Amino acid sequence: MRLPFARLLILFVIAVHASLCAASNKAPTPRPRLGINVAGPCDWNTELPLRDVMRFSRTWSSQATGLAFGQGPPIRIAPDGYPCEIPDGAWAESPLITLEGHPWPSGEYVVTYSGSGRIAFNAPAIATRTVEPGKMAVTMDPSKGNLHISILTTDPSDPVRSLQVLMPGGDADPANPWTGWFLARWNGVACFRFMNFMTTNNSRIRTWDERPRIGDATYAERGVPLELLIDLCNRQNADPWFCIPHLADDDYIRSFAELVRNRLNPSLRVHVEYSNEVWNPGFQQYRYASEEGQKRGLSDDPAVAVWRFTAMRSLEVFAIFEEVFGGTERLVRILPAQAGNVFMAREILHFRDAAKHADAIAVAPYVGINVVPEPDRHNPLGLTDVAGWDTDKLFNHLTNVSLPPVLDGIARFRELANQYHLDLVAYEGGQHLTGLRGAENDAALNALFFAANADPRMGDLYNSLLDGWSDRGGSLFCHFSSVARWTKWGSWGSLQFYNDKPGDSPKWQALANWAQQNGQSLGSPPE
Repeated sequence: MRLPFARLLILFVIAVHASLCAASNKAPTPRPRLGINVAGPCDWNTELPLRDVMRFSRTWSSQATGLAFGQGPPIRIAPDGYPCEIPDGAWAESPLITLEGHPWPSGEYVVTYSGSGRIAFNAPAIATRTVEPGKMAVTMDPSKGNLHISILTTDPSDPVRSLQVLMPGGDADPANPWTGWFLARWNGVACFRFMNFMTTNNSRIRTWDERPRIGDATYAERGVPLELLIDLCNRQNADPWFCIPHLADDDYIRSFAELVRNRLNPSLRVHVEYSNEVWNPGFQQYRYASEEGQKRGLSDDPAVAVWRFTAMRSLEVFAIFEEVFGGTERLVRILPAQAGNVFMAREILHFRDAAKHADAIAVAPYVGINVVPEPDRHNPLGLTDVAGWDTDKLFNHLTNVSLPPVLDGIARFRELANQYHLDLVAYEGGQHLTGLRGAENDAALNALFFAANADPRMGDLYNSLLDGWSDRGGSLFCHFSSVARWTKWGSWGSLQFYNDKPGDSPKWQALANWAQQNGQSLGSPPE
């Protein structure tokens, strides 16, 4: 039987509509790319990303002759973080670079400041000349130790402030705050995750007025200002991944989103996450979310209250960004998950239909072992066993015992992401060799872990992890972390120091090769 043309047309339109709806309900096509977690602002930051080393200094401490460090009489500190009055017989001191024996850039540093007072440096300053009022040139010799700065006197009516300590050549381009090695190394990276740069964990920031500012004495307490985060992404043509402070009010979030909208290159996508690892009891954000979740009647179970509050507050954060950006086209709205805990992830995705208002679920695929003094049901490896291993036994364990369940977990989360039509991204990932509960103080264990991180087989392990991520449908992978010294607390850095040769690091080489396979040219000089 032949159908009338009008009815055929209607059926055709219905079929096309159904096809489009089905296509829109499919999970996004995975696009493997390499991102990086940037190491945080502190005087022991070995990446030295900013030309002005004052910005990562420690807060000012009161010093007095004959007393231990920081035990001098109280010093009054202004809101911008500078001493506004120093008692007689005391001085204010701050460490700037503490790389513990590793050389930092030598040469002539340009020091500028406003106000009236006397400034001095410790032993590495071997020559000082005054260029003009408020400007000095100081020749530094890193072989003499770590670098400290002191304000010996300051005029309360015109205190010393706006200090800059620029590394050699740091004043060549005042518009560029970043070191050349930092920009060159991470040129081509797809995304900068700013969890550490924003000092997200345990943040005390609530209001927009409390945000970090360009003129702060140091960024170590409140994080690197948003203006600089945007500047970095614009220079590197890399997406930002922002971790919104857990205490931030709606006005903070709206003002934050507006500044990003107004200044970020429109071609870049904005990854938005509520805080970091809110599910982790080790952080203040967990306790806050648990208390708020129970207070609001989301659950009487402290952990479930955390998960549900995370979903609820994430939706509120997303909604503000959507309003500011006029939609979701430029946004990647991220919901968190704990690797290995699919039940928790389902709770977050399901609560108030959070998954329908998100774009991705984030996990942290780490390969490693946690070593404790005595084994327990959560940590089966004891110190007396592992400290006696050699690297052969360690890599055999990592490859055959640690890696397979991680790859299986990626596959399970990809299946979960598909069910909710979400992308699967890694907020962190890499090796995870750590001692816990006192085991981190064992010299033999740390020596084993350091040797493993420098071993070519660590590159092979990374290749297996990264290829497994791609093969199982993972998308953006943000390694943890960029450049950081290996210590008893973990060997997280892909490199250890700002001047390390990338070719000497199996981890960095594996990351760069994987990025290149996926269309990125990591480490090429910026234009």
